[in-house]
Amino acid sequence: MQGVRTRGYNTDADAIVRSLREDLNCEPRGADILLLGAGGAGRVAALKLAAEGARRLWLVNRTESKAEKVAEEIRGAHPGVEVALGYPTTDTRLDLILNATSLGLRTDDPSPLDEARFAVDGAKAVYDMVYRPERTKLLQTAQRADCRVADGTGMLLWQGVKALEIWCGQTAPAGAMRDALNEHLNR
Repeated sequence: MQGVRTRGYNTDADAIVRSLREDLNCEPRGADILLLGAGGAGRVAALKLAAEGARRLWLVNRTESKAEKVAEEIRGAHPGVEVALGYPTTDTRLDLILNATSLGLRTDDPSPLDEARFAVDGAKAVYDMVYRPERTKLLQTAQRADCRVADGTGMLLWQGVKALEIWCGQTAPAGAMRDALNEHLNR
């Protein structure tokens, strides 16, 4: 019996970068970024942001050893990117805070950002991969601090667009998909 070959795709990486550019006008190249979460989505985002030429990445994760593994991957593949574990110093000005944790999925979840360690107003923009509820505690706090904000709706859209294109081999109707997604999310 002959083996079956399959190919897997991850559409997260391109989707997050496209959403950052479109929804926040945030360019990863040369950016200073605090990334909250080093699990599946956080790891993919960190590696993609490094590949896109981020200047500095700070990785914060509940399990520090997981963040250290991601940092080691980045250092090996992208030695020009400065990577640190934990929060930046309070006087650091960030281009972006990106939440890749599950905190925010429930309305009673606390913010994933420890503001005693780094205040949200130290960032120009805040992106939360969570897309429901529309405004997590992190995004509400960031809005009050006059940061540009975006939730994960754009990332979800571009993941779906890319997946449909892979499956069908043709250009996906992104506009119609955006409309359907917004209707489903009641926005």
